[in-house]
Amino acid sequence: MSIEPQRPNVVLVGKKEPIQYVMAIIKLFQDGFEEVIVRARGKNICTAVEAVEMLRNVFDRNVSVGKVNIYSEKLQDERNRERSVTAIEIVLRKPRQQAEAQG
Repeated sequence: MSIEPQRPNVVLVGKKEPIQYVMAIIKLFQDGFEEVIVRARGKNICTAVEAVEMLRNVFDRNVSVGKVNIYSEKLQDERNRERSVTAIEIVLRKPRQQAEAQG
């Protein structure tokens, strides 16, 4: 998968607590996006899945999971060696009228 410019409806998952990403996703839906993409690499994949499930089971049952892409990316480490890192992309959907009604 090639590197593309960051889109405004993408949440990149890192080392924060899952609730931080849940709030970021909710904010994007409130801003009017019908689709939010959650991306993570390596050890952060678990956090991404946990955030999506927390969102769907606790905060908003109207959010559905669209496509889930699992792939590997080639990265350079600090010694300039190439290594492969597993990544995930989870596409979340919420119809616009539901996104606007909660905003």
